[in-house]
Amino acid sequence: MEFNRNQFFFLGMFILMLGLQARMVQSYTLSAEATQFLAQRSGGGSVASASNSPGAFIAANAPPTAITRKTVNPPEWLGWCLISIGSVLILHSLAMPRPS
Repeated sequence: MEFNRNQFFFLGMFILMLGLQARMVQSYTLSAEATQFLAQRSGGGSVASASNSPGAFIAANAPPTAITRKTVNPPEWLGWCLISIGSVLILHSLAMPRPS
């Protein structure tokens, strides 16, 4: 399948907005279910507590109320990278011929 101008523009806008969101937000706190899902899929079998101390672990099969929520801190370069890629895709879509 070949992408047309509108699809490139939409993809560029979507990635640009993701980049802006990554730049505006310092951290994301996952829900207990998402934290447990990631712990099971990563093969670790345990989830670190919110204090991030190496000795504090809770079993992944514990009830969701006992599992602490994981906090994800995206690096600063990720937002700039997504903004750059989105901008290039938008400019590329504007340089393409209009669909007939």
